[in-house]
Amino acid sequence: MSDRGGIRRHVLEGGEVSVAILNRGCITQDWQVPLRGARVPVVLGYADPADYARNPRSLGIIAGRVANRISGAGFTLDGQRYDLPANEAPNHIHGGPEGLHARLWEMEADGTRAVRLTLVSPHGEGGYPGLLDLTVTIRLEGDALTYDMRAVSDRPTLLNLAQHSYYSLGAETCRDFHVTLPASRYTPNDAAKIPTGEVAPVTGCPFDFRNGRRISEADPDEQGLDMNLVLDRGQARVTGNGLVLEIETDQPCLQLYTGQYLTAEHTPLPGQRHAPFAGLCLEPQGYPNAVNTPGFPCPLVTPDQPYHQRTTVCIFEEDPV
Repeated sequence: MSDRGGIRRHVLEGGEVSVAILNRGCITQDWQVPLRGARVPVVLGYADPADYARNPRSLGIIAGRVANRISGAGFTLDGQRYDLPANEAPNHIHGGPEGLHARLWEMEADGTRAVRLTLVSPHGEGGYPGLLDLTVTIRLEGDALTYDMRAVSDRPTLLNLAQHSYYSLGAETCRDFHVTLPASRYTPNDAAKIPTGEVAPVTGCPFDFRNGRRISEADPDEQGLDMNLVLDRGQARVTGNGLVLEIETDQPCLQLYTGQYLTAEHTPLPGQRHAPFAGLCLEPQGYPNAVNTPGFPCPLVTPDQPYHQRTTVCIFEEDPV
């Protein structure tokens, strides 16, 4: 484990697979897997951990307290109004500029196979009620990386965490990726990407990936996709560049974002180029803006109802045909 100015970095290792985790925001900085006799990075990352102090595209973070957007940068809970930073004015996104992604977590390594990150987020932090005691355990077993996220609160509050890696699979673009998602419904958005409250069928939509299709087929005009899908089963599968990515999650939804707004903010990891469509985000999450959307399950955490999410991501070399 290395330490630089309070930023700590721990590398998980198993065989030819390695994953670098930072204590800033529980960031997955690097993930290397074998491909055609070499090792390639399969998530986008910055070469210098200090650069994550400015991470406008949320590379690798655990987003929260509430991932995705909250309309009007606020909500009412138990009759009290809570105002949040409007960091995507007039709305709030990914917990605000000082969300969980900006905090330095305590980090405790369990050898080279797991790392445990803990954080106490005080009542009122980021505008949210409740003192939160958070634990994220990241474990590498073979080609599977599991994010186990838990939290308890001293009073009712909101919590909807989402792991936010950009999966490059060692390729220059995600547009050739073939995506399969068992999601027959989605939550339509307004112009500000706030859900309208409807849950609609994906039939005939660009993001109908139930039978598998390439990103380029779903988005031929290169406008990009950024949509919350309601999962029939907590699974996803992507193939590209000779690799397979599989996700298993207990979350009800998944945000699919094709990285069309990516820019070169900092020096990337060796061999990478950060540009539009350089990585694909698949973010397991609860329903977005649920606190302000009647009918959506609200991501409520109370002293008697703790938070738990378990998401496992496997990346491995595709069997030759």
